[in-house]
Amino acid sequence: MTAPDDRAPRTDLSALVKAYDVRGTVPDQWDTGTAELFGAAFVKVTGARALVTGHDMRPSSPDLAGAFARGATAQGADVVATGLCSTDQLYYASGALGLPGAMFTASHNPARYNGIKMCRAGAVPIGQDSGLADIRSLVEQWTGAGAPPAPAARTGTVTHRDTLPDYAAHLRTLVDLTGIRPLRVVVDAGNGMAGHTVPTVLAGLPLDIVPLYFELDGTFPNHEANPLDPANIVDLRQRVRAEGADLGLAFDGDADRCFVVDERGEPVSPSAITALVALRELRRRPGATVLLNLITSRAVPEIVREAGGTPVRTRVGHSFIKAEMARTGAVFGGEHSAHYYFADFWNADTGMLAALHVLAELGARQEPLSALTRRFTRYAASGEINCVVDDPPARLAAVRAAWQDRPGVTVDDLDGLTVSGPDGWFNLRPSNTEPLVRLNVEAHDAQTVRELRDEVLRLVRA
Repeated sequence: MTAPDDRAPRTDLSALVKAYDVRGTVPDQWDTGTAELFGAAFVKVTGARALVTGHDMRPSSPDLAGAFARGATAQGADVVATGLCSTDQLYYASGALGLPGAMFTASHNPARYNGIKMCRAGAVPIGQDSGLADIRSLVEQWTGAGAPPAPAARTGTVTHRDTLPDYAAHLRTLVDLTGIRPLRVVVDAGNGMAGHTVPTVLAGLPLDIVPLYFELDGTFPNHEANPLDPANIVDLRQRVRAEGADLGLAFDGDADRCFVVDERGEPVSPSAITALVALRELRRRPGATVLLNLITSRAVPEIVREAGGTPVRTRVGHSFIKAEMARTGAVFGGEHSAHYYFADFWNADTGMLAALHVLAELGARQEPLSALTRRFTRYAASGEINCVVDDPPARLAAVRAAWQDRPGVTVDDLDGLTVSGPDGWFNLRPSNTEPLVRLNVEAHDAQTVRELRDEVLRLVRA
């Protein structure tokens, strides 16, 4: 790639380009003009002769995806436009077609946000260290003057292709649900892309689906499409109890994450789901490696070892985990945020495939989900606590200074600050996308969790 001309005017995109995606408000932080530049820069950096795009149901998504395609075709690349799709459906298209891809979504963020998740062919992620910084540099250089013309005179073409049927069929080859017992399942799509994908993926199975907020609406009229916030699964929990359902599933806005509640309407920890799926994958591939981000419950590596697998601890974030999946040859990876990664899905994350595993495991047993997942819960946990702070590095330094010399305590910096002691552990890390620090605490009992939590929060909020 030609080095940017330092004399060219630049726009600072640091607030828009994050560690592993593009994310910001429309139109004040970015618009179709910016999206067109991203399309041109994407082709320049990846060398793509063809690529695939998709977008979610946000009002701004179709225009942004179209502008990106214009920028890409102006550089001579052909574009396969899949239209409305979930993020993992875009990853499917990238893997199955062998093309780089760009998904237009802001995931669980409010309606005024939008973004781009980009990957190379085979759903290989593009993050700051794997091309995103170069893309940002070109967009900054070209802002105002526009992208230079392509070396060749050819303009690429745009073709439209619906990948939903093939995506659904592929997922169904990975998990066999044909012999499960009938299950009643409440699914909260949050007015997001699960309302588009779930009816096709789950069609014809012995499932009685009770739909909740399946209407595609990027203004999110019922609740934010972030199932990790307890406020956003209140309706799902109530409906599961009212329907006498076997379980509930909640998806985020772009449907790449799936959160589970049991038959009592009680949330099931993503760590427990990680353990459940890991055991299923280890039964197919004994001794395989399983990745776990550092905030996952310590119960999960214990369970993986007990099953003969090899747990590997990794930092938070999809681009980092996908790279580790490829490096280690891991069969599966799980995050505390309900992202689940599969070797059989190009190492990419797919909440839908995780949901199929849960349905298959529950449907093969007579016990309720609460009993099935209880065996995977060994410790008490705080859940993720977000604190807005002016100076995250200073807050982490204050917490480190308070703990690093205590007897029996270990401190590491794999991702933020992790402090482990004889009674429990906590992780404090800055957000990649917001002015926050995020605290997670786990210990042998709830009282110790509260004590650790409160001690850390006093320092964070000082």
